[in-house]
Amino acid sequence: MKALVAVKRVVDYNVKVRVKSDSTGVDIANVKMSMNPFDEIAIEEAIRLREKGVVTEVIAVSCGVMQCQETLRTAMAIGADRAILVQTDVELQPLAVAKLLKALVDKEQPGLIILGKQAIDDDCNQTGQMLAALADLPQATFASKVEVADGKASVTREVDGGMETLSVSLPAVITADLRLNEPRYVTLPNIMKAKKKQLDIFKPEDLGVDVAPRIKTLKVMEPPKRSAGVMVPDVATLVDKLKNEAKVL
Repeated sequence: MKALVAVKRVVDYNVKVRVKSDSTGVDIANVKMSMNPFDEIAIEEAIRLREKGVVTEVIAVSCGVMQCQETLRTAMAIGADRAILVQTDVELQPLAVAKLLKALVDKEQPGLIILGKQAIDDDCNQTGQMLAALADLPQATFASKVEVADGKASVTREVDGGMETLSVSLPAVITADLRLNEPRYVTLPNIMKAKKKQLDIFKPEDLGVDVAPRIKTLKVMEPPKRSAGVMVPDVATLVDKLKNEAKVL
C-alpha cells in the first residue's frame, strides 16, 4: 500500500514574521524556510507505518516554487521513498492545492493520504477536508493516534469534549495533529542518501488543474499591540469595564 504525504514549505516557526512595507503580504526575503511542523509529523507517521509493514512506499508531495525541492529532500531524508513537486509560481490557496493532490491521488492510487492538520503560515485547516470531498474519500482529522489493519484505519482524534475514535475504510484522508508523534532527528547520512532519491516535477497544467486564486488579499497588517492587563476589585467593576470600556457586553 502506498502512502501519499503532502508537505508545505513555510517560514520557520522560530522566525518572527514581518509584514512587507506595502502591506501586500509577509516578507520572506532572506528568511529561513522549513517544512511545516504538522507535515513533518505526517511524514513521520507514514514512515512508522512502513516500518510496521503496513505501508510499502511513502511518497512525499509538495506544491509551490522550485525551492520546495529542499523541503522534499528533507522529507526523503526522514525516510520518504520518493517525491513529487508540482511546480508553480502562483500563490496557491487551499482549494488549488486540494485539486492538485486529487490529481496525484488519481495518478498514484495511494491507500492512505496523510497531511498536517494545517500550515503555520495561513492556518487555514482546509486542504485535507477539501481533498477528501473532491476525491470522495473518508476522512479523519486531528489524528493523535493511527492504527491500520484489515483495510481499515482506526484513528483517535482530539475533539472539544476529549477524544474520539473513528474507523474509516481505506483509501482515506488523515490529517495529523501535534500529539500524533515526535519526528525523528534527520542524520547527515540520510541527508546524503536523499539527494539520490527520485524527485519528479510536474506543472499544474500537466495535471489539468487551474490554480488561479479564488480569493484576493486586500491588505496584510500586524495585529495591534495589546495593552497591559489590570486588576479589578470585584465582579461588578469587571462587568462595568467589559460593558463601558471594552464594549463586549
